[in-house]
Amino acid sequence: MKDKQELIPDLFRKEFAKMVAVISKLYGLQHIELAEDIVSETFLTATENWAAKGVPANPTAWLYAVAKQKTLYHFRRKKIFEEKIIPQIKVSPDTIEETKEMDFSTENIKDSQLEMMFAICDPAIASEAQIALALRVLCGFGIEEIAEAFFSNKDTVNKRLFRAKEKLRAEKVQLEMPPEKEISSRLDNVLHIIYLLFNEGYYSTTQNEILRKDFCMEALKLGLMLTDYSKTNLPKTNALIALMSFHASRLDARKNRGNDIILYEDQNENLWDSGLIEQGIHFLNLSAQGDMLSSYHLEAGVAFWNCQKEDTLEKREAILHHYNLLLEVNYSPGVALNRVYALYKARGKEIALVEAEKLNLPINHFYFTLLGELYGGVDNEKAKQNFEKALLLAKTESERQIIKLKMENI
Repeated sequence: MKDKQELIPDLFRKEFAKMVAVISKLYGLQHIELAEDIVSETFLTATENWAAKGVPANPTAWLYAVAKQKTLYHFRRKKIFEEKIIPQIKVSPDTIEETKEMDFSTENIKDSQLEMMFAICDPAIASEAQIALALRVLCGFGIEEIAEAFFSNKDTVNKRLFRAKEKLRAEKVQLEMPPEKEISSRLDNVLHIIYLLFNEGYYSTTQNEILRKDFCMEALKLGLMLTDYSKTNLPKTNALIALMSFHASRLDARKNRGNDIILYEDQNENLWDSGLIEQGIHFLNLSAQGDMLSSYHLEAGVAFWNCQKEDTLEKREAILHHYNLLLEVNYSPGVALNRVYALYKARGKEIALVEAEKLNLPINHFYFTLLGELYGGVDNEKAKQNFEKALLLAKTESERQIIKLKMENI
């Protein structure tokens, strides 16, 4: 068993979201804040009780039992159960005992979390608020951790969460799966939020390496949760899981102990997680079923080839092919820049420079970084000028560090 100091935080991360989902499912999403408070109080009770009496034989079951007691107490004390819950769920007083029983079975926890995922990712809520809600309610991150990730403060995060929950109430969002005919379209937004959540970790600007990796792994866990339900276990879901698995496999190789960036070419392949790569291949194969081709499929294809360290012509051409298709499926300046870089690797600097100059992205530091790299060895003065522009536009120290590393290579 984990050390007592580690046990409570570890259980909080694993169980907070499950308990909030189950309580909210039973009593209604309008009481989500109360559910969070009850679960937080449960862990506070555990901290005090276990310090005095020792850790129980089954800590998780203990938490569930205490949460049940606290929930019933809260609803009885505030008379919410008799005055508001009964009319909403349309039960008679003699069935109250049956209705109030909380079900912490594995199956009900899965169902509740899946429904919570769709509720939080309701299109009525702004994307940024959805990410904050997902971090808090689906992943169990603390307010301070969320604030650190967004380079914000606790007050700002609390206000953002409060507004998002008010929107849930105002829109009368229910904790239930959408109608079957709407699931696939609603799933698109769920996958998008999971994708953004993963990117918050993978491209994070925070110096907290544990937090960065946790974000990625929590996003991956949410994606895997969708595969437990046949209606959401679709090729696009599998493609996103493959993409996240491939990227997550290289997390430990991207920085050294001094927190310095390690460029892809210099990464130690032995630090790549082979288990995650195998998982990525498994889900990439599953995603090939049917005739759907999403941006997740194409990005996962690129990520797969980036997990093959040997630099071959086949790899370069495959990555370029994927980016050519991705431009058609989901154009963005970022994709266009990556496509030019892939063109450079496959066909050389001369043809890539022609394509790069056409993009003309005057406030994008990635653009000038790419130009700097392409001009390196062709016109070193221009290379230097572009790298200097990139340094001025870069927003974080990590970005500036990458630019400086590339400057050293010209």
